[in-house]
Amino acid sequence: MHEDLAPQPAATATALPARYYVEPAMAGIDREAILDRSWQLIAHVSQLRDAGDHVVADLGGLPVIGVRGADGEIRVFHNVCRHRAGPIAQCDGLAAKSLRCRYHGWNYGLDGVLKSAPEMKDALDFDPAGVRLPQLATKVWQGMLFAAVDEAHAPDFDAFVAGIDARLGPDRGLEHYGGHHRASYDIACNWKVYVDNYLEGYHVPHVHPGLNRLLDYRSYRTELERWHSLQWSPLESDASLYGNGDALYYWLWPNAMLNILPGRLQTNRVIPLGVDRCRVLFDSYYALDDAGQPDPVKRDADLDFSDEVQHEDLGICEDVQRGFASGSYVPGRLNPLRETGVHHFHELLRAAYRQNAEPIA
Repeated sequence: MHEDLAPQPAATATALPARYYVEPAMAGIDREAILDRSWQLIAHVSQLRDAGDHVVADLGGLPVIGVRGADGEIRVFHNVCRHRAGPIAQCDGLAAKSLRCRYHGWNYGLDGVLKSAPEMKDALDFDPAGVRLPQLATKVWQGMLFAAVDEAHAPDFDAFVAGIDARLGPDRGLEHYGGHHRASYDIACNWKVYVDNYLEGYHVPHVHPGLNRLLDYRSYRTELERWHSLQWSPLESDASLYGNGDALYYWLWPNAMLNILPGRLQTNRVIPLGVDRCRVLFDSYYALDDAGQPDPVKRDADLDFSDEVQHEDLGICEDVQRGFASGSYVPGRLNPLRETGVHHFHELLRAAYRQNAEPIA
């Protein structure tokens, strides 16, 4: 075992070495050891209300499609046709009667079973009913759809979300939110750089002046559970934005975040695109009025403010990736008060790498 993969006590912990962020082999290792063996956030159920509504997602290199069937069940399939690997869907959609491959038109039911294949009548012993899209394990929790490629090696789902329901309470349930809006950011950094950055408020006074004015940095705290962590702070903002209350920032192993502010849920998914690139998807949902609509003033203010914060994070994460790639960096000590979330994440990474083959020489 590499010495840097040994468990480290929080009081004396250092960060992971640069090679875990820059070596080309890490892209495949992270998918095998981490992403395929975890619960991945797919969508909010407000995007899958009716039969045939579907969403596409990328699970670290595996394209998937989540769809509500005619029986009302939500399923997640590989978004890879069993003919010649074409995409079943290339974007989200509503009320599809079936799922038709965009390459050669093979047509699947909403249950993933092949219904028809053009001009295949002369193929000997070819039975469409024997062809189906591989299906992932799924869970719907707090109105959010999760899927696991390898459920047998993923965390127990109840342990994965333990304590969050009680913390939110009955008045802050997330399943009733709607008014979906997506923003996407491609960032020139390893996906773990972005997660590291999310997991600490240590940088907020230095990188996020606007956010720092809303949060009480002196009261900013991090709470750790087995498979997730919570950063929270009292929040004071104008009534046209969030008003006052608590800001709750949940991170769910390994690459999903729930940013819960008064009247708003924002989910983040960090999608690896290679060892030094990732895409962060920001999906925002809002408390709805009696007509089923979000407050347009608050929604617009939230989207503008979120975009400002994300561009600040984008810049610093790309700077950090360049620092890792420079050859200069040696692992620094973690702040035992402000970087407990980073230490928690790194300990989970170390454990995953230990359980897998030796990651890199």
